[in-house]
Amino acid sequence: MLPDPPLLVAVQDPPSRRSVLPTFLGFMSFAPPPPGCPQVAIYVSRTLNQHLSCLTVLHDSSEMLSVDVFSPEGLFGFPQHSLRVTSVYLLRTNCPPYRSILPERVFSFLSHPHLVLCDFNLHHPLADPCRSLSEGEFIISTSDFDATFDVPYDLLNTPGVYTRFPFDTISRFSVFDLAFANTALCPLVSSWDTPLPTTGSDHVPCVITLKPPAILLPPPTPHWALFDLSAVRKALESFTTLPCPPKPTPNSRSRWCDICSTRLTSLQTSHAPSKPPCPRWKPWLSPRLSSLRWEYHKCARISRLDPSPLNWSNVKSSRRTYLKAISSAKKTHWSDFLSSATPRSLWTAKRVAFGRPPQWFPDLRGASDQAEIAETLLDHSFPSKSPPPPLLRLTRYKDYTPLTSEEISRALSKSSNTSAPGPDHIP
Repeated sequence: MLPDPPLLVAVQDPPSRRSVLPTFLGFMSFAPPPPGCPQVAIYVSRTLNQHLSCLTVLHDSSEMLSVDVFSPEGLFGFPQHSLRVTSVYLLRTNCPPYRSILPERVFSFLSHPHLVLCDFNLHHPLADPCRSLSEGEFIISTSDFDATFDVPYDLLNTPGVYTRFPFDTISRFSVFDLAFANTALCPLVSSWDTPLPTTGSDHVPCVITLKPPAILLPPPTPHWALFDLSAVRKALESFTTLPCPPKPTPNSRSRWCDICSTRLTSLQTSHAPSKPPCPRWKPWLSPRLSSLRWEYHKCARISRLDPSPLNWSNVKSSRRTYLKAISSAKKTHWSDFLSSATPRSLWTAKRVAFGRPPQWFPDLRGASDQAEIAETLLDHSFPSKSPPPPLLRLTRYKDYTPLTSEEISRALSKSSNTSAPGPDHIP
């Protein structure tokens, strides 16, 4: 069993009855239209379809189908709005090009993430390094793999992990089920594995997990300016080193020095508080915000080099996603702070909630005598209100032609009766 239910399931050579696919609770099925039995199918979770838009992409073949997953707010915390998943069932033929679908149709160049899940029915040393191949099979599979790497696409399979286990005892185990990801998707791939048993077929399910890439923060450094020297001196008085090995060798001597230096360094760092990662560090910062900020600046640099409408749209989208994530992180941190507030932190919560209090007493450093002090106190206690702006009046031009009633009616008909009047009291 998987810890979480899958969101997308791609099936090659699915069982069907009169071109009708089997149904499963909680999933919607997509398949190429008739005539003929569908050779591929993609099942989409209804939970995913409720939150995101899922559209099918037909390829004029019953052996290939794609589904585009679209989100206006971006996927995986990135400004990429769409993800394409393609299911392919490649059949071998006896005449050139010796396969039912050419790799150029499957592995096309896309700027957004693209995941290709296929049953190749071909062997290649990259997927199955322990298998001996014939010359013809090696030539065909090498040409297909070269076409994928030229686009470029990367193979997600772990080399040597079999995905097909024939029922007979004559055929060997093989790797037919392959997964490829383009350059835009590779940073989002977390793992590829075969943790599930067979479901009645001679193939085992392959599970691919996608998630945003984790950005590791640098380790905290000690704040030596706040180092508690008196406490360390007391700890150093009782500090003892391990006995030296009786017959030291270069390796044992090096290990003994490492252990002693680690114990001494841990003693010092335990009495020094840690510095924040940088002067602009905030407690609500997270690796996801760092990745969003990196993506926003990347789009901004691309837009400065090529100020096209598409690049400018990516900049606005990434900026909007980044600012929304900052606002959400601040709200989450504030709610967590209030939920775990102690009597000593209530005043901090009040100060943050109400902001900085106003200055109760004026600054008298510029006043030199009693009159200036009194005037400063009066201005601070009873600030003068700014006078309203004067009304603008139209001045009569010397040589002007009098306006007719038709011109006035035409001008008034063009004005809106729901807008506010301007300085001349005309809306």
